[in-house]
Order: sequence, then structure tokens, then C-alpha cells
Amino acid sequence: MIRTPLRPLARILRARERGENPDDIEAENRRRRHEEIQDRARRRAEGRLILMACCFVLAFGTVGVRMGALASGEPAEPRTQVLSAQIMSQRADITDRRGRVLATNLLTHSVYAHPHQMIDPVGAAQGLARIFPDLDVERLTRDFTGNRKFMWIKRKISPEQMQAVHDLGEPGLLFGPREMRIYPNGDIASHILGGSGFGNEGVSSAEVIGVAGVEKAFDAWLRDPANEGAPLSLSVDLTLQQAIEDVLASGMNVMNAKGATGILMEVASGEILAMASLPDFDPNDRPRPLLTGEPSDSPLFNRAVQGQYELGSTFKIFPVAQALDLGLINPSSGINAKAPMRIGRFLINDFHHYGNELSATDVIVKSSNVGTVRIAQMIGVDRQKEFLEKLGLFVPTPIEMVEGATGQPLVPPRWPAVTSATVSFGHGLAASPLHLAAAYATIANGGKRVTPTLVHGRQRPEGEQVLSPRAAAMAVDMLRQVVTRGTARQANVEGYEVAGKTGTADKPRASGGYYKNKVIATFASVFPASDPKYVLIVALDEPSVETAAGESRTAGYTAVPVAAELIRRVAPLLGLEPATDEILPTIAARFEPRVEPGEAPEIKLVANQ
Repeated sequence: MIRTPLRPLARILRARERGENPDDIEAENRRRRHEEIQDRARRRAEGRLILMACCFVLAFGTVGVRMGALASGEPAEPRTQVLSAQIMSQRADITDRRGRVLATNLLTHSVYAHPHQMIDPVGAAQGLARIFPDLDVERLTRDFTGNRKFMWIKRKISPEQMQAVHDLGEPGLLFGPREMRIYPNGDIASHILGGSGFGNEGVSSAEVIGVAGVEKAFDAWLRDPANEGAPLSLSVDLTLQQAIEDVLASGMNVMNAKGATGILMEVASGEILAMASLPDFDPNDRPRPLLTGEPSDSPLFNRAVQGQYELGSTFKIFPVAQALDLGLINPSSGINAKAPMRIGRFLINDFHHYGNELSATDVIVKSSNVGTVRIAQMIGVDRQKEFLEKLGLFVPTPIEMVEGATGQPLVPPRWPAVTSATVSFGHGLAASPLHLAAAYATIANGGKRVTPTLVHGRQRPEGEQVLSPRAAAMAVDMLRQVVTRGTARQANVEGYEVAGKTGTADKPRASGGYYKNKVIATFASVFPASDPKYVLIVALDEPSVETAAGESRTAGYTAVPVAAELIRRVAPLLGLEPATDEILPTIAARFEPRVEPGEAPEIKLVANQ
């Protein structure tokens, strides 16, 4: 903008010529200039007022529209979103089938340090070492007096520990809220639950994630806010689980076993009511994995799911049941049991000489290797493999645990005649006790395939008909006779009609071959035999017990008494009333083996010299 001069020369000269005062011209120009300045200021102020008015109208209009939308919408409960909601979203509880809590959350605190804000770093280190004895006072002192700006002290502390740290009065020690996962029942069902740990974490929050078991298998579900905190209901019954763990622990001690496994499964649904693996651990203080030695030496190892064992004579019912289904034999059919039996350059023997012929039922009752192989030869390799595959013995069980996928059965890559023979009596194919439980449940379920599960009440598709109901019923009757007059007579618990089969298999060496004095003793049972409802598997790792006849490792003297005590303990809890009111002896007395013919370890294949 070009400003007009206050004293323009031309006008000043003309004014002097006319005798006028030039100062009037300056005064007039100054007045006009001030008026223009005032006009511009007025227009600017008016513009600002208009702009502010528009902003207020827009803001209040927006609020009004939003309020109108809320007022006209459907009423709903508001959902609060807090800071760090992604991390702090609560993990759902895990309960047993009756709603009893197996895993839940607890609000606790962490403690961390800002060493640069400390007044007395040395005193703080000494005080923390008194509160937390596992901390190294010298290392804390080095860290507090060094250049570190931040360090964790403890990620989980109790209220008492928090108060003790607070009483130190050190401004450089700070607390952060967080959730922690607790297991109120301690080591009960520890292998099923698995455990949890911290994922993403900060000083004010921490993400709880599953690290094993169902905690990891259902990690996304347990953390999903869409479930609105609904608990995960497992098929496990806490009372049954504790009973099985208690009896297994006592039996493992009495039988001097290295480890033990117990599985109780409902036949009709496949739901696992209890599943134990000993030794176990406390998921509240989960131990570190072993870096050396055998995996089974670690308490974290789940023998029921991850263990790959040759399960011995418990497999003998499979070829017999298949032959019954195919119409190749009936329970009274005569089977050539003359031993030894030659296959190529190998000989197969029985522990005892059972004569030249046995009925098909007595092949199971007496646990004849030779008789079982003869029946397997009638079936043929292809049909044998197809049947075992239908039973689920070639693939990992689809159990809802991350460990389930690691339980891949060890299946022979080739099936010559000798492999078919050894597999028929439980050698050469290694599977988990859970595989065995599912296969026996299939037989007990009228031949309809049973898939094990740890989730309660889930709708599942009906299983494939693997055996005819008639063949399955005959197989259960044979298993019943094993208990009444065969190698499992100590399992004949009065009132419960137990049916089952023993199996004693030598443990393989990592370097090849088998141990001479280490076995896996297994008893697979079904009860009640007249109306099968439950399957119970008991397996002992390296048992050994003194009998009147000397030391014994066979399942008849080790796994069977433990299973019998388990049935006595859990059957009433399942609503099965015994037919007798006899006063039962103590567990130690029941485990005292009687001098009866028991099943010895099957004879391994020996090359014919």
C-alpha cells in the first residue's frame, strides 16, 4: 500500500500562493490517515468475531448431532478402554468340568530400579538382598553404582515384599502393576495346564502368554476379549485328577519306578477325566528344561502324550479283534501255538510253553506271542496296517495340547513279515499311552472310533465304525477273561467287572538294542465290562518289586495292582457302586504282590544261528 504524504509539495505551494495555512493540509491528511487505520482495524475485528462465531456454531452443532445420534441409538453397556488395553486384557480362567478353578489371574506388582535416582545405591542393594535372598548383593551394587538407567529387580512380588521394598525409602525403587497367572491347586494337572509366562511387558503392564499345555494351545482364545471373560472348561475332573495322582505316586514309590502315567477316559465321548504324568512340577514355579540327558528325565516331560513306548502285549487284542471282525476266527477257534516259531532267520518264542494249540480267547488270556502272530498272518500285512491306521496309531493324537503334535508314533518304514509279526504283539511300533487309551476306547465303544479330547461338552462328529459291534463285544469279553483267569488277576476288583490286558516291553537303548533289566509295564483296562464306560491306562517306567518268587518287573505284578487301587478309588467317584462292602486293605497291602503266574516280558526276536 502506498501511503499519501502528510505535506504534499504541490498543495503546500498552492496554499502559500493563496495565503492559506499549510499546516491545515497536514492536519487534514493526518485525520484521514487515522480514519483509514481505524476502519481497517474495525474490519479485522469484525472478521475475527465472525470466524469465532462460525467455530462455536460448528463445535456445538457437532456435539448436538452426536448427542442426537446417541439418544436415538439402541441402549448398550459401554465398554471402557484403558491405557495399554492390548497388554492388560485379562486372560480367561481355566476350570474343570464342574467349574472348579484350575488357573486364574491375580493382580500383583513388579519392582524395578532407576539407579540414577537413588540416594543410597549400596544401602538399596543390601536391603533388596535381605528381602529377596536369591539376589546377588554384589551384582546389584555394581549395577546401581554403574551407568545403568533402568533395570528389573523382580517381575512378580507379593504384597509383603512390596511393603518391605517400600519401607526401604529409596526413591529409585519403583513399582508397576501387572497381572500374574496362578494355579491354586499347585502341581495337580500340571502337565495338562502347562504353564504361562510374560510376553510383551512394560513397567505398568505385562502380557501373560501360555508356554505349554492347554495354556499355549488355547492362548489366543484365552486372551480374546470377544469371549467376554468366559472360562475354558476342561473335561478333567479335579477330584479324579488328584486321586489318580495320589495313587500313582504311591504306586510309583512302592514299585520303585522311575516314572508313571495314568489316563482315565470316558468311552462314549472321548473326554479325558484325568491324565497324570509323574514326576510332575508346580506350574506356579515352572522349572527350566533340561539341556542334557534323556527328555524323560525332566519333570516337564509328559509321558502320557509325548512318551513313545513299545507297549508290548497290550497290542495283542488288536489283531485278534480284527480277525474276529473279518470272520477269520471266533473266540473258540483253535490257533497253532507251537513254539518256537520261525520267520525267516528269526525265532519267536513264548515265555511259557502253552501246548501246540490254544483257543483264540486263550491266546489273549495267556498272552501268547506265537498265537498272536499266527492270527496276524491270517489277516495279512496290508489289512493289518489299514486297521492300525484306523485306530489312530500312525499319527499324533489330536489332543488339545501343544505337546500332542510331538507324540508322533514311531512306525516302521517297511513292513516285511517279521515286522508284521512283532507289531502284532507290541514291538517295533512305539506309541504314547494316550494312543493306547484311544484305541481301547474304540473297542469299548462298540468299535466306533473315539478321539480323545480335553474340552468338556464340545459337539464332535461321530467316529468311524472301525470294528463291528459284535467283534468289539467279543474282544471286551476276552479282555475280561484276562482279569478273571489270566495275567491280570490282581485287577479283578470285586463289583466293577474290570477287563484289560497287561503288557511288559523291554526299554530300547539309545545306542540300539534293549536293556535286559529295564521295562515299560502297562495295563490297559475297560470297566465295567458288561457296559463299558471308562478306559484306564496305567504305565510304569522301569518298575521293580520283590515278590516271594524273587524280583519282578512284569506288568502283572507292578502296573496291575496300581490300576486296581485306582479303580477302587475312582469308581465310587464316578457313581459306580461296588457290589461288596468289604473293608478294603491299605494301599501298601494291596500293592504287596501275590505269588501268581504273572506276565513276563515278551521274548525278543533272536537271530537263528
